[in-house]
Amino acid sequence: MLVATGCGGDDSGSKKETKKPTASAKPSASPSMKAATFAKLPEVCKTLSEKTIDKLVPKAEKKEGKALPASDTNDSASCIWSGLNDEDVKDLQFRTLTVSLKRFASDPTLGSGEKRAADFVEKQTKAATTQDGAKDAKTEKAAGVGEEANVVSTATKKGDNDFVNETVVARTANVVVTVKYSGAGYEGAKSPSADDMKKDAQEAAKEVVGAVAAANK
Repeated sequence: MLVATGCGGDDSGSKKETKKPTASAKPSASPSMKAATFAKLPEVCKTLSEKTIDKLVPKAEKKEGKALPASDTNDSASCIWSGLNDEDVKDLQFRTLTVSLKRFASDPTLGSGEKRAADFVEKQTKAATTQDGAKDAKTEKAAGVGEEANVVSTATKKGDNDFVNETVVARTANVVVTVKYSGAGYEGAKSPSADDMKKDAQEAAKEVVGAVAAANK
């Protein structure tokens, strides 16, 4: 009887112990970070319509664009179009258009996808001011393109040709869209209008921003 009573006492204690909450059942001290808005990128070479390409890059060598190498196209992707409009030999006009996409996921150690994207906008904008040896760059805000956008205007020289460059860096949630539009008149032809190119670059950026949203519906 003494032995049986002792065992019974141990059983009772054991049952009391199992009622205690385990460590895994305790609420987490750090709140979970909200997932980034956009989970994927669209096919970068399909972010602009053929109509837009015909307008911005007449006689494009590849109307469907050329995708640039990327390790993971769901995080980063770029596409380029270029062409020489030689319909008028007295007014040879060269144009090149590049669309780049960069997606940021939320990371507890690095910050939300939106914050990381906003930081990249600043970095990308600054890089555009000196790209291809550009000097005297002009940077201004671009209204109505994503949640925030900058446009960088530069002039560069390649060989005997003077290039006009308009770069739009825009953020839509956790994705950064960069559109670089460059043009030059060849063999003495007049340089393109910087104002016209700036307007076209911003319209193209709006179209790309829309493609990002459409890809995530």
